[in-house]
This record gives sequence, C-alpha cells and structure tokens, in this order.
Amino acid sequence: MKALDDIFVLDLSRILAGPWATQILGDLGADVVKVERPGRGDDTRGWGPPFLTDPETGAPGDASYYLCANRNKRSIALDISTPEGQETIRALAAKADVLVENYKVGGLKKYGLDYESLSKVNPGLVYCSITGFGQEGPLAGKAGYDFMIQAMGGMMSINGECDGLPGAGPQKVGIAMADLSTGLYATIAILAALHQRQRSGKGQYIDMALLDTQVAMLSNHATSYFISGKVPTRLGNGHATIVPYQSFPTEDGYLVIAVGNDGQFARLAAELGHPEWGSDARYSTNAARVGHRQELIPMIEAETRKRKSAELQAALESCVVPCGQINTVDQVFEEPQVKLRGLRQTVAHPHAGELSIGASPLRLSDSPITYDRPPPLVGQHTEEVLAEKLGR
Repeated sequence: MKALDDIFVLDLSRILAGPWATQILGDLGADVVKVERPGRGDDTRGWGPPFLTDPETGAPGDASYYLCANRNKRSIALDISTPEGQETIRALAAKADVLVENYKVGGLKKYGLDYESLSKVNPGLVYCSITGFGQEGPLAGKAGYDFMIQAMGGMMSINGECDGLPGAGPQKVGIAMADLSTGLYATIAILAALHQRQRSGKGQYIDMALLDTQVAMLSNHATSYFISGKVPTRLGNGHATIVPYQSFPTEDGYLVIAVGNDGQFARLAAELGHPEWGSDARYSTNAARVGHRQELIPMIEAETRKRKSAELQAALESCVVPCGQINTVDQVFEEPQVKLRGLRQTVAHPHAGELSIGASPLRLSDSPITYDRPPPLVGQHTEEVLAEKLGR
C-alpha cells in the first residue's frame, strides 16, 4: 500500500509550484495525470541547458528543470482551447479527487473548467488554484514569477551581505523559494481538504498565492517587526537573533558555526582558547551576545583563521558545538550521510536510459516513497489514460 494510492490527481499546472505539489502527491502514491499542450508541453521542458540527451542519437530532450518536478506522473496531451479538449477535461475531472491548476485568474472559466463549473459535475472535487497574487485584490490579474515575488514579499530585503561590506545589496535565494514553498503549502492544503472530505463528503476550493506564501515565510522576521517596530535588515550569513550563528573564515576556507545555546557557546569559547568568554557578562547569554555582536564576531574570526576547516570542524564536533562545511552541489552528493539516506535515486527513462533524480525527503515506515515513473514525455500516456479512465 501507498499513502495516497486511492487518489486521482488531475494536474493542469506548469512551471514549478504546481508541479512540485503534484510530484509530492505522486511520490505518496497518488495517480497523477499531467495535462500538457500537444507538442511543446510544460514550458520548463525547454528551460535549459542542460538538457537530457538521447545516448544513441545525441538529440536534446527535456531540460533538467522539468525533470526535477515531474516524476511519478503520467502525461496526456490535450488542447483545452478546443471543445473536444474541454469535454475530456470535464470527463476526467468528474472522476478525479484533486485538480491542480496555475492559470491566470479566470483563465479556465472561459473554458468551463473553473471550480464552480467542475464542482457541479463532481461535488467531491478538491480544486487547487495557484497564482502569483491570489484570486482577488488589485494584483490578482498580474502574472507572478518567483524572482519578483521574492522581491515584493520581503525575502530579498533580508537576504544578502550587510550594507557597507563588499558585495552588499539585496539578493534572491538561489533556489525558487517562493515557488517551492507554495508547492509545499499547496500539498498541505490539499491533504487537509481530502481529510475533511472524509467527514463532509464534499470537496472544496483552495486559493494559493505565491505572495501569500512568501510573506508567511518571513516567519520570525515578520513577528520581530510586529513586536519591535524595527525593519529587519540584511546580515549576510549572520542571524538576526542568534550569535554566533554564521560562517567564519578559516585558514583554508570557511566553516559554519551554529551556536544554539549558552552551553554550546561556552564550549566554543574554550575550544578557541578563550574560556573567559563563556563567563563574561557581555557574552555569556545569547541576548548579550546579540547586543555585542560587533565586538564578539571579529574576536571569534581571529581565532578561526588560525585553524584549517577540517581540523576545526572535528574539534568542535568532539565538544558538541554544531558546525558544518559549506558544500558545493557535487560535494553534497558525496557526503556519507547523504548517500546513506539515499538522496540520489535513479529511474529508467525511455530516451536516456538511467536518469538520476533528487529523492523525496519523506520517510514513511508503512508506505515508503517509491520512484515508479520517470518524468514523462509529452503525451506519453494519452491513449493509456483515456482508455483506463474514460474507456476511449
């Protein structure tokens, strides 16, 4: 058994937030049918290089961007602008448990594929819309992309080097933070709606917005602003309310040191040759360290610069001070812990043979994640799905 192997998901989403949510549902066992435009399919199939290439012909295939968010799905090719395509979607939606879409506000209403229309043929349908700004408000009709949402939602204002230092200025996060977090929140909302349907017998409409999610992800920074009235600023790799909690220069690179309590700080101070810091009133508590950040951090840096990263990491680990090296992506997948946890998986791809994919982090003891389907080709399963679901 798989956790969601009785759930049929009709996936009308493209790009990243929607496909990320439906991939999670597929990983959990749901039957996810991805609806794509004939020929081109999902836009991200062309968002490269790099592209997956056919080992025999060398011809370029799908971009890695598409491949990261579409495993454990089947693909059907339909033109929903035609009456025939619309009728097929309605027929599939009548049998679906979940529908996920990320068209512009009102984009599917003109085809009769909006929630109001489809809930009449399937009152149990959980219908999730993902947009940049939600279904109402002055920006509702505006397209939303991750980069602009990180800017508008405050993420870039708190991410980047401090003013006055080299490289200072607002920075986006290197991954599509707004898209991915919206996909996660959408998955949570879908699962909650399915659970409620078990009691009510009714589906419901879910309105997910990238901006809403990005603002929610401000988390402690938002609450800090509400309480203090002070606008959070960029601190580089530092932390607004924990010190020391940042990267430190070493003789041969950098090491992240993440002190979470006063005991850990006392042990860090001792290992760096300054046990007196642990009892100094200016540094003995976290609140005091935050207040004296400007004098404490340079003193710590002066000591870490004398040690090689690996030697310092081993020493701090031996005295239970949290720390870690800054890995490049290739180094991540060579980490023994990453290998042991199976965070790189392979699936058989119809064109490329064996395809490496990043694994799901979900670990369920009785219904483990499996990787049964590689990211599909455009329309690869059209005949199969229509025969199975609609008898055509």
